[in-house]
Amino acid sequence: PKEKIVKTYPNLKHFFKNTHVLNMFVENMYDYWRSFERFFICYSNNGKNTSFHKKPDRTFNKTVEHINYLVRKLYRDICENITNERCRVYRQIPAGCQIGLIVAEESWPSKPFPYNKLKKIPFIRQVLIEPPLIIDPPINRRTGQFKRINTNPLSGLNINYEDWLCYPAKVGSLIIHLFFHNKFIGLGTSLANLFELADSVELKRKPDAICVFGIPEQKLRKLGNDPMFFDDEKNKMLIGVFSNSDKFGYFGYIKKMMLTLHNIIMMKRGRLPVHGAMVKISLKNSKSSNILIWGDSGTGKSESLEAFRVLSKKYLRDMTIIFDDMGSLELSKNGKVKAYGTEIGAFIRLDDLKPGFAFGNIDRSIIMSPQKTNARAVLPVTTIKEVLKGYPINILLYANNYEEVNDEHPIFDEFNSVRSAIEVFRKGARMAKGTTTEKGIVYSYFSNIFGPVQYKELYEKLAKKYFRALFKSGVKIAQLRTRLGIPGFETKGPESAAKALFEIVSKSKS
Repeated sequence: PKEKIVKTYPNLKHFFKNTHVLNMFVENMYDYWRSFERFFICYSNNGKNTSFHKKPDRTFNKTVEHINYLVRKLYRDICENITNERCRVYRQIPAGCQIGLIVAEESWPSKPFPYNKLKKIPFIRQVLIEPPLIIDPPINRRTGQFKRINTNPLSGLNINYEDWLCYPAKVGSLIIHLFFHNKFIGLGTSLANLFELADSVELKRKPDAICVFGIPEQKLRKLGNDPMFFDDEKNKMLIGVFSNSDKFGYFGYIKKMMLTLHNIIMMKRGRLPVHGAMVKISLKNSKSSNILIWGDSGTGKSESLEAFRVLSKKYLRDMTIIFDDMGSLELSKNGKVKAYGTEIGAFIRLDDLKPGFAFGNIDRSIIMSPQKTNARAVLPVTTIKEVLKGYPINILLYANNYEEVNDEHPIFDEFNSVRSAIEVFRKGARMAKGTTTEKGIVYSYFSNIFGPVQYKELYEKLAKKYFRALFKSGVKIAQLRTRLGIPGFETKGPESAAKALFEIVSKSKS
């Protein structure tokens, strides 16, 4: 108590002349501490049976909770000793740290030089998040596309492994190791809400690709300033790299590079990457359909899923998200096409969602730059089981966000030939919505600059093959005019499109 302090240290008496001011100083200092993004990292010895990541419930989780308890207790004790008043309202906030990590050095099967430079970087084995987690990265928009280079960017690189961590991600059926500098620890650990964390068995596999995020800018200057990737055909490895420049401090860069590497590998394996969202809907009249909505950023993929949720009470019995942003198609021996996902989470614009959905899921969200335009949230939306299951497609839609609806251009506009469908899908037209730095009507090859553009010849062959198979198997292929890019139709457009889609499903044979 203050009386005891004054008695023991008389020279501090003047600090207690105005206890309100002193108490506000403590309150402001507590708020200042909590304004930082706080991470607790526990280094585990992988060689011992008592390693922390092998018994997380007994050690790690309790340790993180105890740190939060100690910081709150210290703050409350100081305030009570200053004011001589007991606290009557307790707010159990994560005052210690927001994210806890157990990391351990892993003996993963890598190729020789230059990949051995990454061998000592610790791997994340366990993640604890205290949601809602709010972070504010340096930027909140992505620009441009990723450049393919002819030189291995790791060759002239020196890595201080103490400054780096690795998130081993399951991107669909692939294992991609994301090595990130501690400068971007908030972005790197946010992957826990987007990609499943690889387990100990999967870490024994050679990774399908590697992404290195946070290389000193001067080390990459000779290769260019853009995000880039190298296809190491000799060692059968793809490497994506970013510099540590603030201009790449955006979660969308990590996400899209991981998906670019995934798409390239899938094309080489004969699969067709798809930039879009897929959902299985079951209506209350017992009809169901697997719907794939194909489109670039801002065309209405997430908005259509949100419209499904809004209309769910009236129309839907159940809705299962298969993937939210990127997937791949596989052609089986019997000529049927199945779709697979990549992510267990979604990186969604808060502006595109009803407040009820955003706040209803705040307890498990990682929110980025909520005070800025293009504010985003990363939240889980499906399971790895659904991602890897492989679903047949009943309806394939091109999300058209820029055309008005009239008699000649209905909401649901079905294609009558492979040629007419491929023409529209290849053109990839959309009205830019502010998700990137683009403006107006823009075009992207098959709405996907993440792999297909860099491997256009391979993708063109695959696209023709798959569209023929889809038509042959009776899949409905159409444009869905969401009108998301037309002022005044940001909400009404996707909802009208969802209703039209429900009508189509209701009349289907399934």
